[in-house]
Amino acid sequence: MITETQYAHFPSLTLDVGETLPNVQVAYETYGTLNAARSNAILVLHAFSGDAHAAGIDHEGKPGWWANMIGPGKAFDTQLYFVICANVLGGCRGTTGPSSLNPATDKPYGLSFPGITIGDMVRLQKMLIDKLGIARLLAVTGGSMGGMQALEWAASYPEAVEACIPIASTARHSAQQIAFNETGRQAIMADPDFNRGDYYDKTPPGRGLSVARMIGHITYMSDESMREKFGRRLRERQEFSYDFGADFEVESYLRYRGTQFVGRFDANSYLYITKAMDYFDLSAGYPSLAASLERAQSRFLVVSFTSDWLYPSYQSQEIVNALRSRNHDVAYCELSSNYGHDAFLVDVGEQTGIVTGFLARCAREFRTPAGQVGR
Repeated sequence: MITETQYAHFPSLTLDVGETLPNVQVAYETYGTLNAARSNAILVLHAFSGDAHAAGIDHEGKPGWWANMIGPGKAFDTQLYFVICANVLGGCRGTTGPSSLNPATDKPYGLSFPGITIGDMVRLQKMLIDKLGIARLLAVTGGSMGGMQALEWAASYPEAVEACIPIASTARHSAQQIAFNETGRQAIMADPDFNRGDYYDKTPPGRGLSVARMIGHITYMSDESMREKFGRRLRERQEFSYDFGADFEVESYLRYRGTQFVGRFDANSYLYITKAMDYFDLSAGYPSLAASLERAQSRFLVVSFTSDWLYPSYQSQEIVNALRSRNHDVAYCELSSNYGHDAFLVDVGEQTGIVTGFLARCAREFRTPAGQVGR
């Protein structure tokens, strides 16, 4: 399936910081067919470095980042469901972000781009879903930052969400999670080419961005997966070089990942999106996490993975406990995997079975915005 990226445009978007962002563009892709009742739409929400290309193959032959979960006969079966994925606000893959032209100056925003939140991302997604004529989504889902957005949807637009599936995610970042993001941001800003974010007609801060990605990529894997994949194996040599080249295979791998990332991601987007993740706290303004989910009308399926130390299972369990304290319909699955945080992207066997059954139930019992059951 060759996919096409589509674009929606909006005159403005009001942000949580109080500013209004003009001329906002959203890049998105869709898979499957929207049924006559408009009751089979699923919004897939990407993680930090993802984009709108979630499934199928693009014109360059690149598969979508969740192609093993979206498609005919897969967890999000495009023979049954109409799946939508949009690049987030602040991104660099077609949706308005710091690399976009500021209409007031006709130059890239850079660091003049206003601060953004997960709530702003979701608000823009809601505008897109409204434009597509969908009153109530069958499901919102995503892993990592995608799970944060799914929770924000369920809390902010309860009447618009039938089911919520946050995977390997959290209701708020811990100090450790913020610390990893801040280390990446500092690596970028310490790059001599960063130039206070004004680098679009100059050399971009590739060294800093590469190091930031290397740091991040370590957190996505587990100790066991790294031991199995690399161990202490040397790269194309039999003994140490005793210099600062890539002696170990894991060093070479991380350098490759960092360099590859520089070619497809904007350093300013890295700063803005990671900061939005750190600011996110579903319970902010409420006496408790449970209170923030009081108005939610969704059924919930919460999934975590045993070896995920970046978004450990206790954070998913906090969400589950908060939902159960308010008598919400919630199922929780902690899946065994050696892949660490990356498990939600690569270890899809058990995920598929769980999600398939959950969605089938939700589709059978789909409630219209007025509350009646019916497809």
